[in-house]
Amino acid sequence: MGRMASNRFPQGQGPSQRQLRVGELIRRNLSQALLHGEVHDDVLAEFSVTVGEVRMSPDLRVATAYVSPLGGKGSEELLKALRRKTGEIRHLISRGMTLKATPEMRFLLDETFDRLDQTRRMFADETVQRDIAKQEDTAPDAD
Repeated sequence: MGRMASNRFPQGQGPSQRQLRVGELIRRNLSQALLHGEVHDDVLAEFSVTVGEVRMSPDLRVATAYVSPLGGKGSEELLKALRRKTGEIRHLISRGMTLKATPEMRFLLDETFDRLDQTRRMFADETVQRDIAKQEDTAPDAD
Protein backbone atom coordinates (compact mmCIF):
# COMPACT_ATOMS: atom_id res chain seq x y z
CA MET A 1 0.00 0.00 0.00
CA GLY A 2 1.13 3.55 -0.67
CA ARG A 3 1.85 6.02 2.06
CA MET A 4 -0.68 8.67 2.88
CA ALA A 5 0.49 12.19 2.03
CA SER A 6 1.36 14.32 5.01
CA ASN A 7 -0.20 17.76 5.51
CA ARG A 8 3.07 19.00 6.97
CA PHE A 9 5.43 21.14 5.00
CA PRO A 10 9.22 20.92 4.85
CA GLN A 11 10.78 23.16 7.46
CA GLY A 12 10.78 26.78 6.36
CA GLN A 13 8.10 26.27 3.72
CA GLY A 14 4.44 27.03 4.08
CA PRO A 15 1.40 26.40 1.95
CA SER A 16 1.39 27.61 -1.64
CA GLN A 17 -0.78 30.51 -2.76
CA ARG A 18 -3.06 28.00 -4.50
CA GLN A 19 -3.50 25.99 -1.30
CA LEU A 20 -4.33 29.18 0.60
CA ARG A 21 -6.85 30.35 -2.04
CA VAL A 22 -8.61 26.98 -2.26
CA GLY A 23 -8.66 26.62 1.52
CA GLU A 24 -10.23 30.05 1.94
CA LEU A 25 -12.84 29.34 -0.76
CA ILE A 26 -13.79 26.08 0.96
CA ARG A 27 -13.89 27.83 4.35
CA ARG A 28 -16.31 30.45 3.01
CA ASN A 29 -18.52 27.89 1.25
CA LEU A 30 -18.60 25.66 4.35
CA SER A 31 -19.37 28.60 6.64
CA GLN A 32 -22.23 29.73 4.40
CA ALA A 33 -23.70 26.23 4.13
CA LEU A 34 -23.65 25.82 7.91
CA LEU A 35 -24.92 29.35 8.59
CA HIS A 36 -27.90 28.93 6.25
CA GLY A 37 -28.79 25.44 7.51
CA GLU A 38 -28.12 23.82 4.14
CA VAL A 39 -26.70 20.68 5.78
CA HIS A 40 -29.74 18.64 6.77
CA ASP A 41 -28.97 17.34 10.24
CA ASP A 42 -30.88 17.85 13.49
CA VAL A 43 -27.70 17.94 15.58
CA LEU A 44 -26.00 20.50 13.34
CA ALA A 45 -29.14 22.65 13.42
CA GLU A 46 -28.58 23.12 17.16
CA PHE A 47 -25.10 24.65 16.70
CA SER A 48 -23.69 27.94 15.55
CA VAL A 49 -20.40 26.84 14.04
CA THR A 50 -17.24 28.85 13.54
CA VAL A 51 -14.98 27.64 10.73
CA GLY A 52 -11.65 29.15 11.71
CA GLU A 53 -9.48 27.78 8.94
CA VAL A 54 -9.34 25.19 6.19
CA ARG A 55 -5.91 23.76 5.40
CA MET A 56 -5.32 22.02 2.10
CA SER A 57 -2.96 19.15 1.44
CA PRO A 58 -0.26 19.95 -1.15
CA ASP A 59 -2.13 17.96 -3.82
CA LEU A 60 -5.46 19.68 -2.94
CA ARG A 61 -7.13 16.31 -2.37
CA VAL A 62 -7.70 16.72 1.38
CA ALA A 63 -9.23 19.72 3.13
CA THR A 64 -8.97 19.85 6.91
CA ALA A 65 -11.53 22.22 8.42
CA TYR A 66 -10.87 23.56 11.92
CA VAL A 67 -14.26 24.16 13.52
CA SER A 68 -15.66 25.11 16.89
CA PRO A 69 -19.14 25.51 18.30
CA LEU A 70 -20.07 29.00 19.46
CA GLY A 71 -19.65 28.97 23.22
CA GLY A 72 -17.36 25.94 23.09
CA LYS A 73 -19.92 23.41 24.35
CA GLY A 74 -20.76 20.21 22.49
CA SER A 75 -17.62 20.06 20.38
CA GLU A 76 -17.55 16.24 20.20
CA GLU A 77 -21.20 16.13 19.11
CA LEU A 78 -20.44 18.75 16.47
CA LEU A 79 -17.48 16.80 15.10
CA LYS A 80 -19.51 13.57 14.95
CA ALA A 81 -22.34 15.31 13.09
CA LEU A 82 -19.98 16.94 10.58
CA ARG A 83 -18.19 13.65 9.96
CA ARG A 84 -21.52 11.89 9.49
CA LYS A 85 -22.56 14.45 6.86
CA THR A 86 -19.25 14.62 4.99
CA GLY A 87 -20.76 13.54 1.65
CA GLU A 88 -23.48 16.17 1.73
CA ILE A 89 -20.98 18.82 2.86
CA ARG A 90 -18.62 17.95 -0.01
CA HIS A 91 -21.47 18.40 -2.46
CA LEU A 92 -22.47 21.76 -0.95
CA ILE A 93 -18.97 23.24 -0.92
CA SER A 94 -18.22 22.11 -4.47
CA ARG A 95 -20.69 24.63 -5.88
CA GLY A 96 -18.87 27.41 -7.63
CA MET A 97 -15.50 25.68 -7.46
CA THR A 98 -13.51 24.79 -10.54
CA LEU A 99 -11.37 21.98 -9.14
CA LYS A 100 -11.06 18.68 -10.98
CA ALA A 101 -12.33 16.89 -7.87
CA THR A 102 -13.86 18.07 -4.62
CA PRO A 103 -11.38 17.41 -1.80
CA GLU A 104 -11.95 14.84 0.90
CA MET A 105 -13.20 16.69 3.98
CA ARG A 106 -11.77 16.19 7.45
CA PHE A 107 -12.93 18.01 10.56
CA LEU A 108 -10.87 18.88 13.62
CA LEU A 109 -11.61 21.01 16.64
CA ASP A 110 -10.17 24.53 16.39
CA GLU A 111 -8.25 25.06 19.61
CA THR A 112 -6.92 28.52 18.74
CA PHE A 113 -9.12 30.31 21.29
CA ASP A 114 -8.19 27.81 24.01
CA ARG A 115 -4.49 28.46 23.36
CA LEU A 116 -5.07 32.22 23.44
CA ASP A 117 -6.82 31.91 26.80
CA GLN A 118 -3.95 29.80 28.16
CA THR A 119 -1.44 32.38 26.95
CA ARG A 120 -3.42 35.24 28.53
CA ARG A 121 -3.60 33.36 31.83
CA MET A 122 0.12 32.67 31.70
CA PHE A 123 0.97 36.35 31.12
CA ALA A 124 -1.40 37.39 33.91
CA ASP A 125 0.38 35.11 36.39
CA GLU A 126 2.13 37.10 39.16
CA THR A 127 5.45 35.27 38.71
CA VAL A 128 5.51 35.88 34.96
CA GLN A 129 4.64 39.56 35.47
CA ARG A 130 7.52 39.88 37.94
CA ASP A 131 9.91 38.23 35.45
CA ILE A 132 8.76 40.54 32.66
CA ALA A 133 9.26 43.62 34.87
CA LYS A 134 12.72 42.38 35.86
CA GLN A 135 13.61 41.82 32.18
CA GLU A 136 12.44 45.34 31.27
CA ASP A 137 14.51 46.85 34.10
CA THR A 138 17.71 45.18 32.89
CA ALA A 139 17.17 45.86 29.17
CA PRO A 140 19.53 48.45 27.63
CA ASP A 141 17.91 51.74 26.62
CA ALA A 142 17.08 52.08 22.96
CA ASP A 143 17.75 55.83 23.00
